[in-house]
Amino acid sequence: MSTRWSLLKKFPQGSLPNGKEATKDGLHARGQWASKAEFLLAVAGQIIGLGNVWRFPYLCYKNGGGVFFVPYLLFLVLCGIPLFLLETSLGQYTSLGGVSAWRTVCPLFGGLGYASQVMILHGCVYYIVILAWALFYLSYSFQAELPWSHCNNTWNTAACVLFNQNNQTVNASGMPENCVILRVLIEVSLDELGPINWKLALCLAVIWLVCYFCVWKGVKSTGKVVYLTATFPYVMLFVLLVRGATLPGAMQGIIYYLKPNHTRLADPQVWMDAGTQIFFSYGICLGSLTALGSYNKYNNDCYKDSFMLCLLNSSTSFLAGFAIFSVLGFMAEEQGVDISAVAQSGPGLAFIAYPRAVSMMPLPQLWAVCFFLMIIMLGLDTQFVSLEALMTSVADLYPHVIRRGHRRELLLLGVCIVCFLVGLVMVTPGGLYVFQIYDHFSCSGASLLLLSIFQSLAIGWVYGADRFCDNIRDMTGYNPSPAFKLCWKYLTPAVCTATFVFSLVRWSPLNLVKGLVAPAWATILGWLLTLSSVSLLPIWAIYVLITTPGTLPQRFHRLCSPTKPSSLAFHPFSTNGSALAYNAGNTPGFSRLTENKCSDGGSLVYRP
Repeated sequence: MSTRWSLLKKFPQGSLPNGKEATKDGLHARGQWASKAEFLLAVAGQIIGLGNVWRFPYLCYKNGGGVFFVPYLLFLVLCGIPLFLLETSLGQYTSLGGVSAWRTVCPLFGGLGYASQVMILHGCVYYIVILAWALFYLSYSFQAELPWSHCNNTWNTAACVLFNQNNQTVNASGMPENCVILRVLIEVSLDELGPINWKLALCLAVIWLVCYFCVWKGVKSTGKVVYLTATFPYVMLFVLLVRGATLPGAMQGIIYYLKPNHTRLADPQVWMDAGTQIFFSYGICLGSLTALGSYNKYNNDCYKDSFMLCLLNSSTSFLAGFAIFSVLGFMAEEQGVDISAVAQSGPGLAFIAYPRAVSMMPLPQLWAVCFFLMIIMLGLDTQFVSLEALMTSVADLYPHVIRRGHRRELLLLGVCIVCFLVGLVMVTPGGLYVFQIYDHFSCSGASLLLLSIFQSLAIGWVYGADRFCDNIRDMTGYNPSPAFKLCWKYLTPAVCTATFVFSLVRWSPLNLVKGLVAPAWATILGWLLTLSSVSLLPIWAIYVLITTPGTLPQRFHRLCSPTKPSSLAFHPFSTNGSALAYNAGNTPGFSRLTENKCSDGGSLVYRP
């Protein structure tokens, strides 16, 4: 037993002492990160995405400038970092993906894993459409004259004027006539989607093809691709920051970005915006962090990694604000208008405001290419890392089926094709409406908040905060801060619950582009998207309570106690280097869960 355990720690998961991949009955080994850098870059690529560039700077400007950091940092400390550490260390401790990890530590809450995977699927459908738009814009950026910089396009009307003229005129819908993406996306009403735009469909297919080959070999390919996709956006961001800082009016934009307005702290919406930004930008409750952590070595210092990655994420958001608002300040000065007239958030920033600003610069093609390459790279690693998390969860659930031959690659191909076909709805003339509904409801704040509440309750009260801290100590060699126990048990669920209730009280129908309010059928469709994930929590709990033998108290006791993890998640070795056949029956108590005692020094986590 001790010999096996020492060998398991000595050799990485899924590899033999001679460096070959371990297999059992033709099953491929689960795999592991080749280096710590791959893990850090993969997580950075997952959590640092479009929201850091196009959402955080605008929220900071809109919600009181520098004072917005007060609620932002409060949510970060009470919710962001505790949940980030929880998910990352859970994956590392169990060496399992999101679904299997929760079914192992707390079977009653296994629905958390299933719900997160459904949210990943929804995200894969609509998030990649943004990258297709960016690729579409990138293709236009190589033209001698940027199409959004003049009024000689076939779709322009008499309402179009040049951007460098003051008080630019817009069309009746409130949208700039020069906007390329809106030309092909909102030419019909909400009730009529129209035909598929073949150019955007081709861009979408190209992005899906790239994502497939980034993930098709698991962590072997993902771990290598992130060296480019996670670092290249920083190069582009630095280039754009330097260029923006040298433009006239840049200082005015930065002042608007950070100018403190203390009265905004009295507005509850400011605190709501801070909370939702933390949940969106940190990738919490999507299962990705658990899946990425599961490929770590057991003794990796996930505690320090979590702090470092959280610091990197928030610092990137803060830095991106300077790059964005320096350019918006320049555009406001060129047009002779207040910056509030040009500042936008989300797709409006990436596909309307920033391209307009770029068209006013010398060498606009160069800066347009840099910007859209940054957008593509920021979103690309978020997309394919989410796919990797999804495949990890499925493979851990059905290892005998998936880890054999080329079945994983074929399953991934099927997922990509289905998501691509569904996403074609969003590259129709009315596709932007569908995109907004997906974006607002499928991975909404309500869904993330509910999952956060139940994650905290599952670890803090059912599994035990003390026990979980002991698990982290067993991996890292030292105790995490006692503050995390307090957060997991009290502060995080309390703050998430208050934010969730507030979001329901302040709920209002979704406002679509062109000033439309989402009709009742669109709102119902949106809430069905939300329920498609969160409803799996009670459905799973009811299912396992019905199917578990014993009296009702016995069922609750059994379902609230950790179970043995899947034997295929671990790869113990014999002293001669051959893989050992491990299962719950012939090697009792071997898994990590059985090696760690409860926080009170009493019974084992699981007793065979």
